[in-house]
Amino acid sequence: MNIESLIGHELQLNHFISLYKKNKLPSKIILSGKKGIGKSLLVKFFLFGVFDDEKSKLLLQNEAHTNILKIKKNNDKQNIEIDQIREIIKFTNQSSFNNKSRFIIIEDIEYLNINSSNALLKSLEEPNSNVYFFLIYNTEMKVLDTIKSRCLEYKIDLKIKDTKLIVDNYFDEHIFEIINNELKNYYSTPRFIISLVSYLKENNLNISDTNINKLIINIIDNKHYDKHVFVKEYLNYIIELFFYNHINISKKIAFKVKKYYYSKFSNIKKFNLDYESFFLEFKDKLLNE
Repeated sequence: MNIESLIGHELQLNHFISLYKKNKLPSKIILSGKKGIGKSLLVKFFLFGVFDDEKSKLLLQNEAHTNILKIKKNNDKQNIEIDQIREIIKFTNQSSFNNKSRFIIIEDIEYLNINSSNALLKSLEEPNSNVYFFLIYNTEMKVLDTIKSRCLEYKIDLKIKDTKLIVDNYFDEHIFEIINNELKNYYSTPRFIISLVSYLKENNLNISDTNINKLIINIIDNKHYDKHVFVKEYLNYIIELFFYNHINISKKIAFKVKKYYYSKFSNIKKFNLDYESFFLEFKDKLLNE
């Protein structure tokens, strides 16, 4: 299993390294694109290009390099909190043991709340010299325009042939082609497909025979919508795949049905309600036909 290769973003990587070596790299960059497409990995390989000695690479692997500050939402929190953003001031003011640039990477900036957003804006407006920001943004969610307006945005995407190569490379086998077509499309990211295959294997579900209906039935019967990491992360997308297949392809479901269930699903998330009644109705009305 090879998870440390960069596929599909080589041109963008070389572009960033070239700009940096010419002292023309923008100091505030937003990388936007679908979650799981390789934005963080692109930054990691860029940093390998900047700090290219073996000692630095080892520190980078262990996330212990003194010239790099990485901020992301803690798993037990709803947002990136203001205290995390305040670390930027401390980081940029501390003395350095070398003359190399400093890099601040903030993952999933859509999880900034009002207080942490305002604190970040202040840091972006008053940058220290030789300090670079990489802000990583999932375009399926929203981020404040005031933050986007202070950065140069690079939109990152991935061709389906590269997604296939990444997935096959991860599992060391030609597995992408045998995945049921209902569970993948042009918008499926490598991270989703890899997590999906792992879920199918974990639940002893046949990779080629398991269609979207069988996947959702397994999720409902095992109540994985409440407790499984993969399902909780991709539940929205799995439901999107269901309606995409049954409205756009099989045409068995009317668009108004999708609208009804999307409204109920949105209210469950908004008001932190129980998923069970929603999925029992979903299974009874849509999966038992």
